[in-house]
Amino acid sequence: MEIINVTGKPCPIPVIEAKKALRSAATGSSVRVLVDNDVARQNLEKMAKGMGCGFSYEAKEDGTILVNIIASAIPEKTGPVEGNLVVAIGKNTMGTGSDDLGAILIKAFIYSLTELDTPPETILFFNSGVRLTTEGSNVLGDLKALEEKGAIISSCGTCLDFYNLKEKLAIGNVTNMYAIASAMSSAGKLINL
Repeated sequence: MEIINVTGKPCPIPVIEAKKALRSAATGSSVRVLVDNDVARQNLEKMAKGMGCGFSYEAKEDGTILVNIIASAIPEKTGPVEGNLVVAIGKNTMGTGSDDLGAILIKAFIYSLTELDTPPETILFFNSGVRLTTEGSNVLGDLKALEEKGAIISSCGTCLDFYNLKEKLAIGNVTNMYAIASAMSSAGKLINL
């Protein structure tokens, strides 16, 4: 039986890789994932229980943890999620505290958006968030993947001008605050960072 080795991989990679394997797993079959920390184990357990899957694990002597998830029948989607998902990103980091940690978190968050069953319809960038859509950004590949899935990516023109980045926009289009406010107010679901 194949083991998905995600030791050394940061959050959310273990959950994403397990979920991918579960999508193609037969009901009742086992998906085994090797992780190297208890937080990853806990995240896999939450995901498994949320999907109605069986879950067990075994702590190994070398400090790794072998997680076993028993696939359940994953319900088919019956149509699009009611209302469109809009993600508004106002900083090039996520959360408050360490900017270095915040840069890691925003990268992981944007990557996680690419793995959602239903990706956002619109992603808005404003203030220092526009740095994520310009040349040299380490999330351009993930934003391109989202754009290919149909997401509309828009960056505030005033913000691009303020940071002298308008000529360096690498993905999406330039928008204005009225359009940002309209998209946010008409969102079926809104994530505002």
